[in-house]
Amino acid sequence: MMMQPSLRETKNSEGQTPRELFTIEHKKILYSGEEWMKNTAKSCMVVATLIATVVFSTAFTVPGDNNEKIGIPLRLMETAFRVFAISDAIAFSSSSISIIMFLSILTSGYIEMDFQRFLPLKLMVGLCALFISVIAMMITFSSTFFLVYHEKSNSIPIVTFMFVSVLITLFVILQYPLLRDIIYTAYRSRFLSTLAK
Repeated sequence: MMMQPSLRETKNSEGQTPRELFTIEHKKILYSGEEWMKNTAKSCMVVATLIATVVFSTAFTVPGDNNEKIGIPLRLMETAFRVFAISDAIAFSSSSISIIMFLSILTSGYIEMDFQRFLPLKLMVGLCALFISVIAMMITFSSTFFLVYHEKSNSIPIVTFMFVSVLITLFVILQYPLLRDIIYTAYRSRFLSTLAK
């Protein structure tokens, strides 16, 4: 695509067009990119599946007692319970989105043009959804701790929240460089933006 339009179909001494030559010369890079993408998607999909399983079961083991007559939780109107319910729903939804994105990466055809836009986009959406699900899961955990222990001791929920904050920060610090690199190489690179035109 960087060549002059008049030369795009010109063949070299071996009868290859520039596109055919590019494909042959970059076969190893395509294969290694496919392997890396599959391994990354598999690893992230395992984490997303674990989160979805945990938060799904958490939705049905609500902290606190239930009203035996109608089955509604007694703490339904408390702010901490609402935070618990909303963050649990967000964690389940975002982990499900993440699973779908990583599954679509695993079932991709891995042709050259997929690596230009579609695979990086799917990986970015999957990673962002995974970030959101981890954060929401930690908020669900913190709000559950608050609901269970805040009447007995104020220090236990505060210490738990501090540790959860450290875990979330550590997860983002360790995983953000991958997301940043994908965004930069796929959408900010002058070379790829030239190819897209």
